Amino acid sequence: MSGKHSQLTYRDAGVDIEAGDALVERIKPMAKRTMRPEVLGGIGGFGALFEVSKRYKNPVMVSGTDGVGTKLKLAFRMKKHDTVGIDLVAMSVNDILVSGAEPAFFLDYFACGKLDVGVAADVIKGVANGCEQAGCALIGGETAEMPGMYDPNEYDLAGFAVGLVDKDKIIDGSTIVKGDVVVGLASSGPHSNGFTLIRKVIAVSGADLFEPFEGDRNLGESLLEPTRIYVKPVLATMKEVDVKGLAHITGGGLTENVPRVLPENVAAKLDASKWTMPWVFRWLRKQGNIEDAEMYRTFNCGIGMVMVVSKADVAAAVASLAANGVEAFEIGEIVARNPEDPKTVIV
Repeated sequence: MSGKHSQLTYRDAGVDIEAGDALVERIKPMAKRTMRPEVLGGIGGFGALFEVSKRYKNPVMVSGTDGVGTKLKLAFRMKKHDTVGIDLVAMSVNDILVSGAEPAFFLDYFACGKLDVGVAADVIKGVANGCEQAGCALIGGETAEMPGMYDPNEYDLAGFAVGLVDKDKIIDGSTIVKGDVVVGLASSGPHSNGFTLIRKVIAVSGADLFEPFEGDRNLGESLLEPTRIYVKPVLATMKEVDVKGLAHITGGGLTENVPRVLPENVAAKLDASKWTMPWVFRWLRKQGNIEDAEMYRTFNCGIGMVMVVSKADVAAAVASLAANGVEAFEIGEIVARNPEDPKTVIV
């Protein structure tokens, strides 16, 4: 049976094109602050153009993609949306930094059920902030309004970064040998990993996200502390010393990420007494009754990135990182490894 209907529009179906256009206009000045000389054109084209700088003799592109995971669930509960964009950028740019690459540009994907321009603008403000911290251009992105796909008050984020490194300067860990030293770069908190377990700890402990936790911050604010972006401090340190290996401590924690950059014949022996596990991790361990082994393979436990250098370069590396705003510690050594032994041991 057919019948006549009033004329339908995309807005009637749940997609507001005008809201999307308004968001683009809000985003443009944010993106403009991140521009680099290599960017050709502006936001709004079908594709983004980026010219490879002539300062690279034999440029190699390094790419990385990631999201923010269930940390977003805490942002929804706290109604705080201006820092998860920093997390989004950090996860990708820190990953490509591990190869010695300088992040060149970043694109984001924001998906929601119903577009709230204010919330979306807050999120993109964080993305632009992260790009400024990383020195890369926010060159484009996509906003998808998909009614029925997401809760009206929720959204999802994804993004990717592309960086450049000269072929003869790629860091791959191949020169790491017994006797080298492991330097740990301090994290700002849990970063963007382990939040499914964090949310479980909150649930079983009955903790209130709005209860005072650290100084003038509540628990929720402490957990939402954005991921530290290591790009500028590490690139500066690479000019001072020979950085042999880097590991971004993300999902899998210290025990699963450090081995990814080590040759098969060596292992990293880390000494947990060499750094102080930040209060937020000690709280999680206590409230969730979490064993140390589980902590080290789920969280960064205060070390957001690991750097391997020769013993002679340790002091210079730590001093350079400190001068560029990141506290660093000598946390272990590279030792010989038998084939059946683990590649990372924490004592």
